[in-house]
Amino acid sequence: MVALKFLTPEQKQFWEDNGYIKLNIFSTKEINEISDAYTELFERKFHENVEGLESRWTGQDMKKLAGSIADDYTIKSIHNLQMHNDVFTRTITHPKLLDALEDIMGTEDIMLHHTKAHLKPPEKGSPYLMHQDYPYFPHKKHTMLAVFLHLDDTTSENGGLAIYPGSHKLGPLKEIKKTDDWGDPIYYVDPQEYPLSKATPISAKKGEVVFFSYLTLHGSYLNLSNRTRRMFLIQVRAADDEPIQDVHNSPCQGLMLRGKNIYKDALMTNRYKH
Repeated sequence: MVALKFLTPEQKQFWEDNGYIKLNIFSTKEINEISDAYTELFERKFHENVEGLESRWTGQDMKKLAGSIADDYTIKSIHNLQMHNDVFTRTITHPKLLDALEDIMGTEDIMLHHTKAHLKPPEKGSPYLMHQDYPYFPHKKHTMLAVFLHLDDTTSENGGLAIYPGSHKLGPLKEIKKTDDWGDPIYYVDPQEYPLSKATPISAKKGEVVFFSYLTLHGSYLNLSNRTRRMFLIQVRAADDEPIQDVHNSPCQGLMLRGKNIYKDALMTNRYKH
């Protein structure tokens, strides 16, 4: 058995059993630096074009979940944060984070897929129906996972994460596909079979990180509180995993965060291709 670098054997087993785990990775100083850079970026982009950051899901199932704020729920999003500030580049390459990922993934060859940030405002923060990330960017070996960094104390009251523990073992599930207001696909599972109300709430303190497989069913609650909920998400995969479809291409996708990619070609004819 390969020696673990960050996780305990019990934590590794918890991951295997449940498809998620919550860890402390960053120092208070580091989290404050990330938080400040995050706030500065969102405030700047709000002034430029706040409507252009809207990322809420649409449709009748979402309106039903949103309940009392069905006509007014919102969530703001920015993708590819490492393209905006070097603080986020240092975050995704943090040695302790990569040690934890190496333990979870069982490989040192860790590749970036994409990053994004969701900001749920107070009183009308959008929920998300239960879903797997798999249909958005399916891969052959299912090594893809999310790193969900909380930048505020978070509970179900202010729009926290919810998970069906162990659901990663079910494999890809039948999804409902809709199209949002921008023409992009939305995928979620049947809310009658997997309601948000029966999921496990994942509360977290500012700075805590939740890792979960892209097969793990997850969603999040309404934010009807007077507190903002901010998160920064990093999606990664193993270098030897292959996409099934050519979808969800993002800046810096394929960047090696640790290890090497022996499958990447070096042909001059492909030098300008992503």
